[in-house]
Order: sequence, then structure tokens, then C-alpha cells
Amino acid sequence: MRFTRSELEAFAGTEVPDLLPSGPVRLLFVGINPGLWTAAVQTHFARPGNRFYPALLRAGVIDEPVDAAAGMTDADRARFTAAGIGITNLARRATARADELSPAELREGGVRLVELVARRRPAVVAVAGVTAYRQAFGVPRARTGRQDDVPAGWPADVQLWVVPNPSGLNAHDTVDTLAAAYGEAARAAGLPGRAGGSPA
Repeated sequence: MRFTRSELEAFAGTEVPDLLPSGPVRLLFVGINPGLWTAAVQTHFARPGNRFYPALLRAGVIDEPVDAAAGMTDADRARFTAAGIGITNLARRATARADELSPAELREGGVRLVELVARRRPAVVAVAGVTAYRQAFGVPRARTGRQDDVPAGWPADVQLWVVPNPSGLNAHDTVDTLAAAYGEAARAAGLPGRAGGSPA
């Protein structure tokens, strides 16, 4: 699947629905906001070059590849929700780049996330992107990993993690390092997840 620049630009401002299990949520991934390609195919982390699904596969969190750039299939979504895995975003509107979001939008997204977490009570929440996390919750020194200091209103029984952003623009991480981080959060949620990025 391919889009022209003008075709993608037409999706600016579009929202992408949360992917949430109808039953218990074990692991909730939180992106920054939908990109234009994600909005076009209505699938989170869909832009070609994004390492989210390859990292989950490498970590053993999922056991079948997802061709997100073409859009998740109903079977893909069913496997995620059956495992108790959900995906949401801090900000709802699609942009070409995350830096197009205002600080106020990220703060508002943080408030919405706390409300969602209080309502659904996932075992683990993993926010993908430390910079966006810092801005959303006003914690400029936050680091990746499990967070001991949680936002006001955060349920005591829900673990909060910050994991690396899987975007291809994040040159600091590889599929292996992403897989290691995502696998650690998955294991904390009681899901499969290898300790390292390499297949077992």
C-alpha cells in the first residue's frame, strides 16, 4: 500500500480508535499520537519503518507478524485483544510529526490517560516515548523503565512503565533494544516476553 503526500496530508486531524479488549486489560501501550499513515489505515504504529510490531514479535509478546502498514486485519486485532493487550494514544489527532502537538495537548492527554487507566485498570501501562511522557505529566527528569512516582489519581494496583519510542526517527534504539524493553513490561503484566531482544 502506498500513499502520495497529498493523500496522507488529507488525514491530518483524523482520530484513530483505541484498541481495547472487552475484558481485562493486561498490558496497555500508549503512543504519542497517530501519524498520518496510522490515520490512513486506522492502525496504531502503522507507518512503514516503525519498529513496534517487529519488536513485539522479537520479544515473544506476539507470535505472528503484523503488516501494520497495510492496516491490521480483524484477526490481528482479535489476537491482541484476546491476549489482553490494548493500544491508545496521549493525543488523539493525527499529525505528520509528534512535535506538531502543543504542550497543552499532551497535558490533556495525560489527564485522559489517567481517567482511562482508572476505569479499565490494566495490570501494566507502557508509555512509548520518554519525552512525551515528561511533557504530559510534568516530570522533566523521568527515565525509561518502571516509574515509582506516578501521576495524581493513578491507581495503586497499576504499574506504570516508560518504554522507548518505536518510531524509525528514534535512532537511539534498535529492534533488539525495543524488544528487550517491551518484553520486560510484558513480563510484568504476566504476558510472554523474552528478557533480551534475540529469539529464544
